[in-house]
Amino acid sequence: MDFSNVLNNTYTLVLLVLLVLSLLALCLYYGLVWLRVGLYKGSHYPRQVESPAKLPSVSVVIVAHNEAEFLKKSLPYLLEQDYPDYEVVVVDYTSQDDTRFVLHVCSENYPHLKPITFPEDVNMFHGKKYPLSIGIKSATKDIILLTEPECVPKSFSWIREMMESFGKGVDMTLGYSIVQGEKSLTTALQRYEDMVFNASFMGMAMMGNPYTATGRNLSYRREFFFRNGGFISHYSISEGADDLFVNQNADKNNTALALSPDSAVSYNAQETFRMWHRQRLRQRSTRRYYKMRDRLSLTLYPISQYIFLASLVCLFVFNLFPWQLLLSVLILKIIWQTVCSFFLAKRFNVSKIPFFSVFFELYFLIANTILSLFALLRKNKQWR
Repeated sequence: MDFSNVLNNTYTLVLLVLLVLSLLALCLYYGLVWLRVGLYKGSHYPRQVESPAKLPSVSVVIVAHNEAEFLKKSLPYLLEQDYPDYEVVVVDYTSQDDTRFVLHVCSENYPHLKPITFPEDVNMFHGKKYPLSIGIKSATKDIILLTEPECVPKSFSWIREMMESFGKGVDMTLGYSIVQGEKSLTTALQRYEDMVFNASFMGMAMMGNPYTATGRNLSYRREFFFRNGGFISHYSISEGADDLFVNQNADKNNTALALSPDSAVSYNAQETFRMWHRQRLRQRSTRRYYKMRDRLSLTLYPISQYIFLASLVCLFVFNLFPWQLLLSVLILKIIWQTVCSFFLAKRFNVSKIPFFSVFFELYFLIANTILSLFALLRKNKQWR
């Protein structure tokens, strides 16, 4: 192997430095974020004693618009939870399907179901923050637990698992969701994206920076919500009822995690690529409103990926460095990434995904860049 041109060629040195630094950045990210979540055992905070007297009262709050079919499947799991003191508040906002009928039938058999019906649109703002605020104001319990109509708890102890982290000083608990669906490339991509998203926000929360969460499985104290002004500061933004509230109010001292399998909820993957793309665009459009620190940290991972690939390709194409060593670097990166994603997949029960993680990562590197550009141009739209 000839290394004579390395020390004498400035461009080669620069490319090598960029390659090494980006490789280190990626390996550290996989290890500190992905592997931390994958190997995590126990709770982020000490678990409370499982005495009914010490468990807080809970209001599960859901906003629904033409969600009758989803509610038929999810309500039995929500209303049969093994928990001593809770209610389920469902805000039926201008539904035209059988949502009102489903809620009426269920409320006759379950007195702890509290339906709130809006037959007409009185929302002066974009998105679902207004009806969600009405649901939270109508709740009577100490803790608000948010989920979506299409989400089904993985167990009948879901509420209990989410509440066990509400120890002294904890105002918010971040849970996670799992994508389910028939075997297809679109479903596999959604499951990978969901796995990486869960790892990202939970791993960063473990490192002291809870920057976002999912509204499919999120809880906070009702008093904490009103003390921090609810959604008032971002009412004009159609999305962000979950992630913007967390980004503005969560910190390492007031936030806990729920990572046990029974604390998760599941939801069905989008059936078509177009539907999935629209969902991702809505979710990604709020990132420009995050704290500057979080916006910068979210760009470090894709930038490191681009730098790694660009420097590796340039060194190989222009024959500036022995290809055997470049291949070794690439293999090292792939092995470490696959190992970390294997533990992630085990944590979130996503089978076979680690073997394709390298290809999925490359796809999302390009797709997310394009999606971010579209998100910057996207105007506020109605939630429904």
